[in-house]
Amino acid sequence: MESTAPAPENMAMVPPAVRRLARRRRLRVPKGGVLAFLAALGPGLITTNAGNDAGGIATYSVAGATYGLDLLWVLPAITLSLIVVQEACARMGIVTGKGLAGLIREKFGIRWTALAMVTFFIASLGTTASEFAGIGSASELFGVSRYISVPVAFIIVFYLVVGGTYRIVEKVFLAATVVFFGYVGTAFVATPDWGPVLKASVIPTFRADQGYLFMAITLIGTTITSYMQFFLQATEVEKGTSVRELPFVRADVIISSVFANLIAFFIVITTAQTLHPHGIKIETAADAARALAPLAGSWAEILFAVGLVGASMFGATVLPLATAYVVTEAFGLERGIARSFREAPVFMGIYAATLGLGVAVALIPHMPLVKLMLASQFVDGLQLPVILVFIALMTADRGLMGEHVSGRVLQAVQWATAGILSLMSLALVAMTMLGFG
Repeated sequence: MESTAPAPENMAMVPPAVRRLARRRRLRVPKGGVLAFLAALGPGLITTNAGNDAGGIATYSVAGATYGLDLLWVLPAITLSLIVVQEACARMGIVTGKGLAGLIREKFGIRWTALAMVTFFIASLGTTASEFAGIGSASELFGVSRYISVPVAFIIVFYLVVGGTYRIVEKVFLAATVVFFGYVGTAFVATPDWGPVLKASVIPTFRADQGYLFMAITLIGTTITSYMQFFLQATEVEKGTSVRELPFVRADVIISSVFANLIAFFIVITTAQTLHPHGIKIETAADAARALAPLAGSWAEILFAVGLVGASMFGATVLPLATAYVVTEAFGLERGIARSFREAPVFMGIYAATLGLGVAVALIPHMPLVKLMLASQFVDGLQLPVILVFIALMTADRGLMGEHVSGRVLQAVQWATAGILSLMSLALVAMTMLGFG
């Protein structure tokens, strides 16, 4: 199969594993069959698993511990939206050969691009802070102060990126997150009756209070993050995936989205079955680790800490760098970690600001780290409709997408996701102003 060479400026945005996969993908493969599917597999899996970071783990844990199974129905519903949005971005990257940020600038102009990038940067800053908060929370399980662990993590992350040695530990970070599969086993150990779980999965439960609405928005924000959409489209462009491989890319997106959200599903079930009945509120990482006790016993805190560090380090390494690339791509500015500050001042400034401010926020004295992680995902949920509207408009544009425009059903799901999330945000604002809940 022939593929176009990726734009050099997009290369460093994608983690080394994806770049190596992209190079291998330039070999000819059959038009169909298992080899073609395996060749297309990858970007969706990496993207959705990156979404299960420190903020995601905290969000799912608090949702189950606080509201039991009442919010479980959100996950199957939002999985459909995630699949549709991810598929739209992957398809857009394949058809146009361009990243999402660059397309927003081309189609909507600099002012709308500035709005999209401001909201994206704010959400990315909050998410970066949540990654370092996760590192601080994990270290405190072993009696190590965040004022030691977070600066050390900052030095390691900076060295990995600037020194170009990220590929050495990339697999270690990802492997560490495997411990979260412990939630699957714990759910079966702690759930004697699956009837209520299945019922809660398909029958929505509504509560007219601010906390419940806040958590619902936060769940959506941590499941469909704007970062994931920019990242996925960039990786498809990087791979040079051809249009004829779209069926396999769709399969990658569907399998990956379902797989990642199943982990989230079991985290909610586990905390709902182990912590909620006893009224245990998650205020620290130690509280969240207790959910694994039925399966891991005295090892629960260690397992949880290992997974949290892996997820946090992976996110803290990739997100600030990707943020710098996305924002500078949007405005057509010089970018690249190999460039000096004089050659690419905006790029280096955004990278340093995202990383440094994230650390600074996580180190604020008496900052409740779990609440910080939740707040970052909530902000992501608030700004997400802005990005979703751009995606919906562009994938429905026949001049841009040709015969590969989104059909009516896909458009309906995209607009419904953006619309419902916007209404939820407005409802929360109104309830807060009026003093309800």
